[in-house]
Amino acid sequence: MKPTLLILAAGMGSRYGGLKQMDGFGPNDEKIIDYSIYDAIQAGFGKIVFVIRRSFEDAFKEAFVNKLEDKIKIEVVFQELEDLPEGFALPEGREKPWGTGHAILAAAPVINEPFAVINADDFYGAGAYKIISDFLSNLEDTPESESYCMVGYQLGNTLSEHGYVSRGICATDSQDNLQTIVERTQIQRGDDGVIFFKDENEQKHLLDDKDVASMNLMGFPKEAMAQFKKYFIEFLKENGTQLKAEFYLPWVVNMVIQTGHASVKVLNTDAKWFGVTYKEDKQEAVDKIKALVEAKVYPEKLWE
Repeated sequence: MKPTLLILAAGMGSRYGGLKQMDGFGPNDEKIIDYSIYDAIQAGFGKIVFVIRRSFEDAFKEAFVNKLEDKIKIEVVFQELEDLPEGFALPEGREKPWGTGHAILAAAPVINEPFAVINADDFYGAGAYKIISDFLSNLEDTPESESYCMVGYQLGNTLSEHGYVSRGICATDSQDNLQTIVERTQIQRGDDGVIFFKDENEQKHLLDDKDVASMNLMGFPKEAMAQFKKYFIEFLKENGTQLKAEFYLPWVVNMVIQTGHASVKVLNTDAKWFGVTYKEDKQEAVDKIKALVEAKVYPEKLWE
């Protein structure tokens, strides 16, 4: 069974200043999502599921769905604040989305196969899609407890030159099984080339270029949706009345590991991830895509 690619596209980039998902980066106004889908098709994915907000449904469908629906099966689902399990209600004043874990749950009704998750505004590289597609495509006789995976990037290949970033820093065992993901904020490279992050007390802590970073490119069996629902209910019991608490994908992965429900295989890559956290990142991303087109990694007109 071909895996599904689940694209989380409901968020807006606050530091970037707008809908990155709709911005053009390629020579013919291709979006980063276009390159993600192109790579996914080449890697053997059989369906794309977009998680978006209803407020930009028409613009999103015009930009992506209409031109791609004859190339791969596409589903569109909506992440809505009011979409909560029975027994829970939206707290008055809540405007912030519930987070990436909740976005994944929004897609549960249309996913019946192993699936990978990506952020819409991140460029992961063709090789990353290939290794995760191969893993997910070979799960037919694999027990659920061994069916989770994550593409691990070298931290030094994921930084921005224009400000700090947040990354999930991973610890693994000798068999490349994930042990923990710890969210670190304010990560940047200093003038001396050394990578560090600042804690809540503004104290600096050093990191290494080759530390494994999670960029939210993860793979799951279809049965994992039950775990997301279970932990979302637990999250709501503890945080359901808060206005800003978020149900994050890495938190679910940590819980699955800690409870022994599943192991998570880290699929290491030396690919250079890039994204557009800041407006200043855009030209660098445009230049990188231009270089890939000139190197014939991608056709100049992606969908012709």
